Amino acid sequence: MQVLKYLSAYSDQTRAQVSKLIKEDKLADVLRQRYSSAHAIRTDKGLYDYVQDLKSEFLRNADPINKVAYDNKIHVIQHALGLHTSISRVQGGKLKAKHEIRVATMFKDVPLEFLRMIAVHELAHVKEKQHDKPFYKLCCYMEPNYHQYEFDLRLYLTQLELSPERLW
Repeated sequence: MQVLKYLSAYSDQTRAQVSKLIKEDKLADVLRQRYSSAHAIRTDKGLYDYVQDLKSEFLRNADPINKVAYDNKIHVIQHALGLHTSISRVQGGKLKAKHEIRVATMFKDVPLEFLRMIAVHELAHVKEKQHDKPFYKLCCYMEPNYHQYEFDLRLYLTQLELSPERLW
């Protein structure tokens, strides 16, 4: 069985099923059947508004998000899909934190479900810093299909590694 680096944490059975789809050249077709088209959020402003809408719906009492943007360097440099950064500064006698979310540019050309998954993931870091049980519970609260979308995104990353052709 070939090495599936994005699926290494999944069971042997799951990896075998994915390997079978790859061998039969059907992985791209499966993804296109599940997700018919890419979203229309192409600008940093649109992404900021989208993330703010999610935040106001699920994390009203959380710290404000100061900046949200697509970043074309993320996938190459940090080997990540999104980043949440918090910069603390002293203002007067108080400590102020500025939160920024950066999303890999590859998310401009994916279905809305994948963008939502990464936005939810980065928003959850505002409340929960570590990838632990409370973190994933918060992700699932904001998006009940979080784990399915994450798995399908991993399938898409695997497909991109096999063929750089975009599916949507």
